[in-house]
Amino acid sequence: MLGRWNMTSNAMRIHPIRTEGDHEAAVARITQLMGAKPGTPEGDELDVLATLVDAYEAQHHTIDAPDAITAIQFRMDQQGLKRKDLEPLIGTRARVSEILTGQRKLTIEMIRRLRSALGISADLLIDSSSSKTRRRHVITPHSAQAGGRKPMKRAGGRRQIKKRTAEL
Repeated sequence: MLGRWNMTSNAMRIHPIRTEGDHEAAVARITQLMGAKPGTPEGDELDVLATLVDAYEAQHHTIDAPDAITAIQFRMDQQGLKRKDLEPLIGTRARVSEILTGQRKLTIEMIRRLRSALGISADLLIDSSSSKTRRRHVITPHSAQAGGRKPMKRAGGRRQIKKRTAEL
């Protein structure tokens, strides 16, 4: 299949990359052409193949952006930071833990400080899927005696929420 990508005399044979096999052959040819000088037939072939491979990969090999927690942890790893180093940016040790475990969302102020100090894109930090939604718990006198936690009730209940949205 590599023969499809080789140039014939002074003209290159261009065709779309439709299959994984076409992609592999094009990448192999790009590897052969890596030293080609711009403006030469080989350089032109390299430009065209790189464009075709880029278009194919954008469509078939997409990479999702990381969530906020992953982005923060990656930057911490890159810069050799510990959780303690995030305290001036996020808050207390407990708050840092809640953020990094997905129990709490980042606030706007936290996002601003993280973007400024760590250089992480605000778009990644704002991502609403960055934290897991968890029910808040409140310790009531009864549940404290029993040693357990009781889930907080939503204010108003479902009927009242539906009624309020209908009024809007």
